[in-house]
Amino acid sequence: MDFSWLQDGFYQEYLIEGFINTLWLLVVSAIGGLMLAVAVAMARLKGPRPLAMLAKGFTIVMRGTPLLVQLFFFYYGVGRLLEGIPGIQDSPIWPILRDPFFYGALTFTLSVGAYSGEVLRGALANVPQGEREAGRAFGMSPFQVFSRLWLPRAIQLCLPTLTGEMILLLKSVPLVSTIALMDLLQAANIIRDETFLVYEPLMLIAGIYLAMTVVLTLVLRQVERHFPGMQPTRRRWLPSRHMEPSSCKD
Repeated sequence: MDFSWLQDGFYQEYLIEGFINTLWLLVVSAIGGLMLAVAVAMARLKGPRPLAMLAKGFTIVMRGTPLLVQLFFFYYGVGRLLEGIPGIQDSPIWPILRDPFFYGALTFTLSVGAYSGEVLRGALANVPQGEREAGRAFGMSPFQVFSRLWLPRAIQLCLPTLTGEMILLLKSVPLVSTIALMDLLQAANIIRDETFLVYEPLMLIAGIYLAMTVVLTLVLRQVERHFPGMQPTRRRWLPSRHMEPSSCKD
């Protein structure tokens, strides 16, 4: 095994840039995806029928198509269409619209929103009606009941499953190397092409991803343990990507 190339400053810059982009993609997509998940779940449960059908169609499409296909669709399809709009290349937002980071974050945000939206929908449906009625009996407004009782209780129920979704998101980030975004895998590909070493760069980024996964798991585990009302010995698990919400019972 030859790791002498790690002493080269150029390769170090590639790895640092790839690590930063990977971390930012994870943070931006996780925050945006969870916010979208709340909107999708509420649209499915309480929205008017057209909005509920739109949310259902969104989840079906995002969950039923490969993530790589979605990434190509937004970067090569939508990105190419935007180039043809008159004046768009002279607008202030064009530097963002041509940046592969934007399309990577957009794709992952929509994917997390679809998967986590279904998980959260199952959790919201499993919150006892009596808890919400108790909040209304205390004079809370509908928004207060949702933000202070219903949503926190639902998050408590599905937090372990959401933790798994965040780990799956981290392991999906290397797909952005296919759209010329400098992430850890893209950095490894560049190093491999220039040094003709195959295993060493891949082993290095595999170790980095393993370390990131361990750290993320430990952080999210602490969030689970300190989340109000979460009991480590009696966790309620809601469906992940491989289970339907309807198959989960209290």
